[in-house]
Amino acid sequence: MAVKLPNGATFEHAATYATALAFSAISNASEAVCTVTGGTLAVGDILLVASGWTALNNKVVRVKTATATAITLEAIDTTDTTVYPAGSGVGTLRKVLTWVQIPQVTDFASAGGQQNYAEVSFLEAQQGFQIPTDKSAASMTITVADDPALPYMPIVTAADTSRSIQAARLNLPGVDKIYYGVFTSISPQPTIQRNNVMTKVVSLAQQSTPTRYLS
Repeated sequence: MAVKLPNGATFEHAATYATALAFSAISNASEAVCTVTGGTLAVGDILLVASGWTALNNKVVRVKTATATAITLEAIDTTDTTVYPAGSGVGTLRKVLTWVQIPQVTDFASAGGQQNYAEVSFLEAQQGFQIPTDKSAASMTITVADDPALPYMPIVTAADTSRSIQAARLNLPGVDKIYYGVFTSISPQPTIQRNNVMTKVVSLAQQSTPTRYLS
């Protein structure tokens, strides 16, 4: 049993990407293997995935093993063919080349992701019950000290303008890293209050379930 404080954590947003690498097939396995042609990826590379499988689409994953023709996605279990129908998961892999830190964070909040339920009751039953349906949409809100000269500002602003899926990660103390596929936006106007630090808000709408790597 262990507990962890977030003190000292940093948050980063992808700054540049390599050209997308198409994969023509992907396996149903405890760790999915993508079939590629002319791959140059390496162990430890971070990828933003586009896939015909909804559960894999827009996830950010790490390369476990790599050759010119096969890329293993670390800890991505695709054995359930109901969720991952065989033959329909093809797509692309975009390697994150560089990251930029979003510093001076004054507040970090998460919302959504809770389990939703359908209420069920039968005529003969004395009490209704719930069955799980889906999970609510999840997002993160990062409040930062306003400083337009910092390197992340043009990156985040461009992501906001493009409205394209981006990779982001939370670096927890130690070696834990949590990866997200998100839509990014930033407030154009800082919050201004007398005797308070001017702040802006970076909003991240999650487009897939996060991926966490413990080492």
